[in-house]
Amino acid sequence: MQKLTRDDLMSLEQYAEERPAFRDRVMAHKKNRHLDLGTNAALYFEDRLTMQYQVQEMLRIERIFEADGINDELEAYNPLIPDGSNWKATFMIEFPEAVERQEMLEQLVGIENRVYVQVVDFDRVYAISDEDLERADEHKTSAVHFMRFEFPPEQSAALRSGASLIAGIDHENYSVEIRPVARNIRESLLNDLDNQP
Repeated sequence: MQKLTRDDLMSLEQYAEERPAFRDRVMAHKKNRHLDLGTNAALYFEDRLTMQYQVQEMLRIERIFEADGINDELEAYNPLIPDGSNWKATFMIEFPEAVERQEMLEQLVGIENRVYVQVVDFDRVYAISDEDLERADEHKTSAVHFMRFEFPPEQSAALRSGASLIAGIDHENYSVEIRPVARNIRESLLNDLDNQP
C-alpha cells in the first residue's frame, strides 16, 4: 500500500471545507476495520485512508502548514500503513473507570505480545508490537499499542481463496477468541494484502 506524501493532503483551507464529507467517509470505512476482542479490548486496523484522516486532523488541530511540520506528521503516521504483507493496527485496552483500568493494566502485562490473528489451518500470527517505542514495563502495560501482523505468502493466498479468519488474545488474565471474524472486516482487511500469492 502506497505511503502518503504531501501531494495526497489537502491544505488547511480545503480540509476545512471538505472535512464533514471526508470524515463521514472515513467513519463509514472504519466500521469495517474495528474488531472487538471481548468487552475490554479492540483492534482498530489502520490503512492509507485512516492515516490520511489522522494526518489531516493533526495538521488541522496543530495549525501546521509549513513543509517541515507536514513531513514530521507523515513520518510519524506512514509506518502505520500496511506494506502489502501485513496488517497494522492500534490495539486498545478499554476500561472506562480509571481505577479499574489502572488495576487491569497491571494484571495485563505482556498482553500486547499475546494478540493474534489466524488463518484457518495455519499457525497463529502473533502481533509484533510497539516497534517505534516501548509502551510497557514489568509492572504495567499501556492502554494503547501499535501492532503489525506479518503474513507468510501462503496465508495471504489462503485468505484470498476464502479461508476463514480467527482473532484473539491468549493472555493468562484475558483470553478471548473471535471465530470467525465478521465477513465485512475480513473483506476490508484483504485489501491490505498484495494480490501476489
